[in-house]
Amino acid sequence: MEKTIPVVTKSHSYEVRIVTQGLANLLGEIQRVWSPRKVALITDENVGPLYAAKVQQQLSKGGFAVQLITIPAGEASKSWKFLEKIIQQLAAGHFSRHDGVLALGGGVVGDLAGLAASIYLRGIAFIQVPTSLLAQVDSSVGGKTAIDLPTGKNLVGTFYQPDLVLIDPTVLTTLKRRCLVEGYGEVVKCAALVGGNFWQLTGNIENYQAIRQAAAELIEASVRFKAQVVAADETESHQRQLLNFGHTLGHAVEQAAAGRLFHGEAVAIGLYQLSRLFERQHLTAAKTTAQIAARLKAVGLPLSDPQLGTPAFYQAFQHDKKISNQQLTLIYLKQIGQPDFYRRPLNQIITWLQQELLTPGK
Repeated sequence: MEKTIPVVTKSHSYEVRIVTQGLANLLGEIQRVWSPRKVALITDENVGPLYAAKVQQQLSKGGFAVQLITIPAGEASKSWKFLEKIIQQLAAGHFSRHDGVLALGGGVVGDLAGLAASIYLRGIAFIQVPTSLLAQVDSSVGGKTAIDLPTGKNLVGTFYQPDLVLIDPTVLTTLKRRCLVEGYGEVVKCAALVGGNFWQLTGNIENYQAIRQAAAELIEASVRFKAQVVAADETESHQRQLLNFGHTLGHAVEQAAAGRLFHGEAVAIGLYQLSRLFERQHLTAAKTTAQIAARLKAVGLPLSDPQLGTPAFYQAFQHDKKISNQQLTLIYLKQIGQPDFYRRPLNQIITWLQQELLTPGK
């Protein structure tokens, strides 16, 4: 398989290349957009041992000078501490504005490396090579970069588009089951927003093994949708907010769980719980929540968590980065394929959640 999906934005346009065995021909892909230069290859302790040496060898043959930077795996690396370490290593390596950063890993690596690239010397070239399903269908496309703060996820970041996103579906064979499945939470989100053939495709995923078998199709459909949304609204002023479906509740429960939940698992909880609440309000069509639940449960994604409705949950909820003038916009579905905006005062939404979130029938 070889697909090219253009992402056209006001700040910078680029291509997302979905190429089977693309990692084996990484040099050729990089040479499409970059001349030889210094490259900071940023990866983590899980992905690095699998692929870093092969990537470094390829780039070196093409005349690139590669400096490997490895961070610990996990969400905790999205912090000031590791952002500073990366920037210090770029400075110590005398990286210039002509040089570049290549992110090889999942969403944490991409977010952290992208933020470093965006602020070092006020911005140097950047390429994403996502190796997790979550990163391939979501975080590598669209130019969002971020680190977390103790009070909430992704509270410090930039919009900074890469020069290239190279997605190789074959690398998913090395993912552990839980990591593969969590990425599917974002796929279901996109499919529910799009509807049509994409939604029908997810209906064919009856177990986690089927995710790998249909990975290329799922990735392409997700990326095409996200590329359209980003092109219309690069900095999330309106339409791009649709991609937050499930994320407002999901981020809060993820933060409250303190590392126990993966991001895609938290999103799955958010998708289900929010749809359940809006269906109870008769704003979402009947049986929509059941359809979402069936797709999530088929691969083992959670629908609830003990942290829902706890003080830690509401503390994180009140630090959501989308709050503006004490107003919060929730994204919900009128029905599959028909998302809409629900903007209300923050305190009104919190009161509603406190009354409804943990009521019988969840």
